[in-house]
Amino acid sequence: MSAKNWSSRARAIDSFKVMDLLKRARELDDQGFDVVHMEAGEPDFSAAPLVKAAASKLIDAGSIQYTPAGGIAPLRQRIAQFYAERYGVHIGPERVLVTPGASGGLLLAFALLAEKDSSFMMADPGYPCNPQFLRLVEARAQRVRVDASTNFQLTAELVREHWQPDTAGVLLASPANPTGSVVPPDEMAKIAAVVRELGGELIVDELYHGLTYGFDAETALALDSDVIVMNSFSKYFGMTGWRLGWLVGPADAVAEMEKVAQNLFISPPTISQHAALACFEPESIELFEQRRVEFGKRRDLLVSGLRELGFGIARPPEGAFYVYADASHLTDNSFDWCWSLLEEDKVAATPGADFSRFDAERYVRFSYTTGLDRIELALERLAKRGAR
Repeated sequence: MSAKNWSSRARAIDSFKVMDLLKRARELDDQGFDVVHMEAGEPDFSAAPLVKAAASKLIDAGSIQYTPAGGIAPLRQRIAQFYAERYGVHIGPERVLVTPGASGGLLLAFALLAEKDSSFMMADPGYPCNPQFLRLVEARAQRVRVDASTNFQLTAELVREHWQPDTAGVLLASPANPTGSVVPPDEMAKIAAVVRELGGELIVDELYHGLTYGFDAETALALDSDVIVMNSFSKYFGMTGWRLGWLVGPADAVAEMEKVAQNLFISPPTISQHAALACFEPESIELFEQRRVEFGKRRDLLVSGLRELGFGIARPPEGAFYVYADASHLTDNSFDWCWSLLEEDKVAATPGADFSRFDAERYVRFSYTTGLDRIELALERLAKRGAR
């Protein structure tokens, strides 16, 4: 095949830099090196026992066929019930769309809301794949530079200031990757009001709900029933490789996105859907909450240790499992520094270049998706590196 025949859309897609680093880290693992993995956004906890048992039972039954594109009815109903239980928000199952990962859901939302040559506003730094989804639908990301002064989040004032004629809407992430920051409910409501006033749509990424520390996050659906919210079974529920997520939106929008899903995906993974029902059992929820406590301990250890080593952390992450640390006291090129850290000290972390076009060379993302003993080992190696 000739590369000259590749589409401009494909050529425009940027690589996910952490995947290159992760590949190299695993090569070092295979060579017998003891690598501390703090690069990937994947919990080290596996799926809950009840989830695994449900999957095994379905496999043994031998009937694994396509499902409706929007997901099996029991799962849509159970997700709707979950919103009532956890948030006090009452929605019908017709407003729930089960998706092949939250990434599949965001692609569907952009396919619905982003016209060709339109833009969606989002915070920079942010999750690197989001702009690529927009490129696939021939729209673009309108990245707005944010920093510690706004807790690395958009505000209603910033949304109004940066709104352009081609802006179709705003994408928020709360808690956010890579910063772990959360949009306060009052600010979320103000942003939603500004977006509506300006004729746009609001999408809120809530993938890290359940993984906040010292408080429970409030869903954007409690503030504005017309938003689209994204969630996933990957993070809080520990089902990364099962590739299952969901979105909630207005019923007519969900029906339209289901039509697109029929053509793109046929259906979400059947085994994953049936197994995910077990996530909502009290035994599973108890386990997930124990894990949240453990993540909080890891966060505290990592933040304290990095600060002692001179890394800049304006405020501890409120959610998710990342610390976005200013490493400018050590380097003016965090991309090269992270590769050197991996090769020389066997600690894998992600350079800021994956998440930002602004000040990326100053920042490094550390994931606390490994045990306390491994975090302590990483801090020891960082201390020795700084002493060299």
